[in-house]
Amino acid sequence: MRRKKSGPSALVELGWLHDQRTGCYSAMVHMNTGDYLALVKEAHEQRGGIAGQRDVLKTTTAKRIRDRMISDIRAGAILPPVVIGVVIEEHQAKALAAKPDSASLFRCIAGKELSIIDGMQRTASLLEAGEADADVFGRPMRVEFWIASSVRALIYRMLVLNTGQVPWTLARQLSVVYEPLLKEIKNDVKNIERIFTPDSPGRRVGSAQFSSDSLVELYLAFSLRKTNIDAKESLSEEFSRLDFVQNLSEDAFQGQFYKALENLVNLDIAFERFEGPRTGRFFRGKDVFSSQPARIGFIVALALFVVGRPGNDRTPRDRMARMKTITQGVTRLAAKLAKLNEERLGDFLKLDILSEVVDKKVGQVGRYERTLFQEAFRVLIEEDFDVQNMEQCWRAS
Repeated sequence: MRRKKSGPSALVELGWLHDQRTGCYSAMVHMNTGDYLALVKEAHEQRGGIAGQRDVLKTTTAKRIRDRMISDIRAGAILPPVVIGVVIEEHQAKALAAKPDSASLFRCIAGKELSIIDGMQRTASLLEAGEADADVFGRPMRVEFWIASSVRALIYRMLVLNTGQVPWTLARQLSVVYEPLLKEIKNDVKNIERIFTPDSPGRRVGSAQFSSDSLVELYLAFSLRKTNIDAKESLSEEFSRLDFVQNLSEDAFQGQFYKALENLVNLDIAFERFEGPRTGRFFRGKDVFSSQPARIGFIVALALFVVGRPGNDRTPRDRMARMKTITQGVTRLAAKLAKLNEERLGDFLKLDILSEVVDKKVGQVGRYERTLFQEAFRVLIEEDFDVQNMEQCWRAS
């Protein structure tokens, strides 16, 4: 062990490992409790920096256990390491690989959004213990940092490590890197105009505008290739978990999702120009992809064509060729629609027929609509985006 004087006050470097499978780093350090709490203050206040992360437990039993933990901390107890996740830039990862030490680590994570992956309750207890006894802030504790240069690598590593343990929901695991994922979407999907988040709320008033929650759900749907996913429930099917892990193991997966999203946005923009009379639920072009079932349906139809059905995944080369085919088809269709006047665009979209089909009285509306749109866009893809109008698509299910 050797002492360092950079970043937070004096710390002891315990271990530094490089995950050669994903490129992630695991850095275990001793640091003062006060420095740790200052480092993760914002993440802790935002429930770990994790959308869906459980807040500090408030049940009577939990409070008693936490009170016991607080008294133990004040008495000098050592807690298991807290785990912090962070995504850094590629050039920073290369610098870290050249000089993997705590000084480089804290330079890389300075100003980054940190997530408390494991240790919300311990962090709350340390904070309360320190407020009751300031000496606690000066005591050492162990912290493990998971550092990755890509969202895909960090998600993959977390999913593999959590398999076989008491499971998080898949959405909760994804949300550990929720903010970095959205940042990558903003950087890689250039045609998205705006992303609404809980901290920056709003409502869709035009094409290319989406909520952060809907984008995360699209990410799930693309990988699992299923329209009916419940982001709030535990992932009960281990096969689905394995499908997700398998996709994340492919280096090109993340780029394929971003390209799929880009194609969706291009169609959204192409449809927007039509403003028809209010004759049903869908009467404006932008109404189509204002519907999350429509977005899910398109993404799943595209994923099945490009990636293949679960259990029969296509080769990386085949995926690349098929995504190129999709992109060329969407580009041709968008160019074709751009040349139409508003009336002819309306004739192409056939939104009156869509409204009639969607308004059918069924038991499970959400499930019905997602299946309807998946079938609709499956037909569009099979026809290579060369259709006279969308009627055959809307009536396909």
